[in-house]
Amino acid sequence: MVKFKSILPKIFLILVLIVLYTPIIFVIVYSFSGTTNFTFPRGFTLEGYSAIFTSGSRGKLFDSLKNTIILALVSSVISTIIGSISAVGIYYMKPKVRLMVENVNQLPIINSEIVMAVSLMLFFVTFKFPPGWTRLIIAHVTFCTPYVILSVMPRLMQMDPNVYEAALDLGANPIKALFKVIIPMVMPGIISGAAMAFTISLDDFIITQINKGATTGIDTLSTYLYSSTKSASGFAAYWYPVFSIIILIVVTIVLVGNYVKFRREKTKKSGGK
Repeated sequence: MVKFKSILPKIFLILVLIVLYTPIIFVIVYSFSGTTNFTFPRGFTLEGYSAIFTSGSRGKLFDSLKNTIILALVSSVISTIIGSISAVGIYYMKPKVRLMVENVNQLPIINSEIVMAVSLMLFFVTFKFPPGWTRLIIAHVTFCTPYVILSVMPRLMQMDPNVYEAALDLGANPIKALFKVIIPMVMPGIISGAAMAFTISLDDFIITQINKGATTGIDTLSTYLYSSTKSASGFAAYWYPVFSIIILIVVTIVLVGNYVKFRREKTKKSGGK
């Protein structure tokens, strides 16, 4: 009985990993089918991958990919800057005020995405923001910034509160102390927040679909996928390869990032000895 209790957490972890990663494995496997009906009529083939570059809709596909990356990069950079500075400001508030602001910051995260999308649409229409990139960037920055704040705040909590005051006592002005002392100390949280903001922006569909404007012609991968499934041609065979490439890129970035972090920590430990 004791042995069963000791292996029960491992069994649970394995089941969770299976549920999480089996669909991803299926996407990669079926990307070599060249079809969209989950069969292999011609065995394993690279037709789906070649269709990315030879399909008649490749122009629209690459435009949507470009729009997705541009929107994710711009919104993640802006939200990282705003969120990091906001987190520092929230950290130095009085405890009661800080708790209230932190709760308000969590509202866009716990709120339903469709409610957020409609709220932003009403805001843009009321104040007559031009449709297109302006609305999309503001919308993505709005829902990405709270995640950056949540990522940076724990690093600030771990920081010695006397470091900032020590920098001021040594002659640094508040701006210099912020950029020379605080930001380097919380940089891991800033990087994590930026990565999270980029991923969330890259993945968004509902807010983008509702706020991009019907006549702008701007599509991201998610909105273009949605519109292509409603067309007469239906779900194209190149979508599975596109998803597989994105998965492999993300996995590679994560592995490289973890490897660099591991090597850095190992170097610090060896240097400390």
